[in-house]
Amino acid sequence: MEPKQSPFSKAQLAAIAAEHPTPFYLYDERAIRANARALRAAFGWNAGFREYFAVKATPNPFILAILRAEGLGADCSSLPELRLAERAGLRGDWLMFTSNDTPAEEFRAARALGAVINLDDLGHLGFLERCAGLPELLSFRYNPGAARTGNAIIGQPAEAKFGLTREQLFEGYALARERGVRRFGLHAMVASNELDPQYFVDTAAMLFELVAELHARLGIRCEFVNIGGGIGIAYRPEQRPVELALVSRGIQAAYAATIAARGLAPLALLMECGRLITGPYGYLVARVRHIKRGYKRFAGLDASMADLMRPGMYGAYHHVSVPGKEHLPADERYDVTGSLCENNDKFAIDRPLPPLEPGDLLVIHDAGAHGHAMGFNYNGKLRPAELLLREDETVVRIRRAETLDDYFATLPLGQLAAFEV
Repeated sequence: MEPKQSPFSKAQLAAIAAEHPTPFYLYDERAIRANARALRAAFGWNAGFREYFAVKATPNPFILAILRAEGLGADCSSLPELRLAERAGLRGDWLMFTSNDTPAEEFRAARALGAVINLDDLGHLGFLERCAGLPELLSFRYNPGAARTGNAIIGQPAEAKFGLTREQLFEGYALARERGVRRFGLHAMVASNELDPQYFVDTAAMLFELVAELHARLGIRCEFVNIGGGIGIAYRPEQRPVELALVSRGIQAAYAATIAARGLAPLALLMECGRLITGPYGYLVARVRHIKRGYKRFAGLDASMADLMRPGMYGAYHHVSVPGKEHLPADERYDVTGSLCENNDKFAIDRPLPPLEPGDLLVIHDAGAHGHAMGFNYNGKLRPAELLLREDETVVRIRRAETLDDYFATLPLGQLAAFEV
C-alpha cells in the first residue's frame, strides 16, 4: 500500500503559513479543473450531459466560478446556495434546485432565477403553484424504498426523508401535466460516497426504466434523468477511485437498451456530484500545538472538529501526512486531536505517524468537500480561512478566517447594560 503524500512541500507550506496563519483550507485549482474536464469527457457520448456541482460540498463562489468556466452548473438546496451560484455567474437551467421541507421564499427565488426545480414531495406541487407558480419544466425526486439499498451516510431509502414513492411519482407527473407543466425530468439519489461503479449504472438503469414506464402509462416524455451525485473518493490509501470510464460504459449500454431502443432518445444525462469534483483536492493544513502523553499519545492541533467534523460525526477516515518527515518511519501512534470539550474531537485515532513535535505542519487530506462547509462555532471556535493555489502557483485567499467581531456580530451587546437579570 502506497501512502498518500502531500502535494505541497514543507517549504511551500511554511511560506504560505507565514502569510496565512494555520489552520486553513488549501484548494488546488489545477487539479479541480482537470477533474471537472475528466468527468465531462467520460460522458461525452451523451450530447445533453451536464454536471451540476453540489454547492453544499464547497460553498465558495470562487470555486463555483472556476467550475462554471469548466462547463459545470450548480446544484443548490437553499436560498444562500442559490445566491452564491448567482454571484458566480450561474442562472437559468445552469441551476438545479433540489431541496426538502422548502420555504416559499426559496421556491420564489429559484423561479426568479430560472432554476430547474426538482420537487422532493408530492405536496410541494400545490405549494409551489400557490407561492411561485408552476414552471414549464419540472422534475420529481424518486425514492425507490426497499427496491434499493443505501449506505451509512445517506441511510436506507425506505428510512430516508427524501423523495416520492413510486405511486406518488406517477401521481405527481399526471397532476403536474394537468396543471400546465409541459416539460419533465426525473431525479434520484440513494447513496453517498459510494465506491462501487455498478451502483451508479444500476441507478441510471432504474431511472431509464421509469422514463419508459412514464411514457407508456402517461404519455409523458422526460427530457433528462439526473442520477444524483454520491460518487465516492478514495479516502483511504488502500482504496481505489471510482473508474468513471467503467460507469460511463455501463450507463451507455443501459441507455441504448432502454432509451434508444424504445425511441425515447435524446435524453440528457445529468449528475450532481460534489465530493468527486473537489474532495480530493482540498486540504486542511494545521500545526501541532502540544504533544500529550497520558494513557495514550496525543498530538493536539490548532484545528479541531469545528473545522472538519467528518471524523467525529461519521468516524470517517482522513489521511494525515507530515511534510518534511516523509522519509521517517511511521513508528509512533497518535490520536490526532483538537481542543473542543468533546472526546470525539479527533481527526485520527491510533494513527501511525512519524515522531511529531510542537510546530510541525500536518496536512489532512481529502477535505475539499464537506469540510469547511460543515464547520461550526461550538466552544466559540472561529472558522478558518480558505485559500486557493492558482495554476500559476500563486496563493489567494478566497475566504478570510472568522474573527471575534464576526462571532459577536449577531448579539445585541449594546442592550446588555440595560438588561434586567
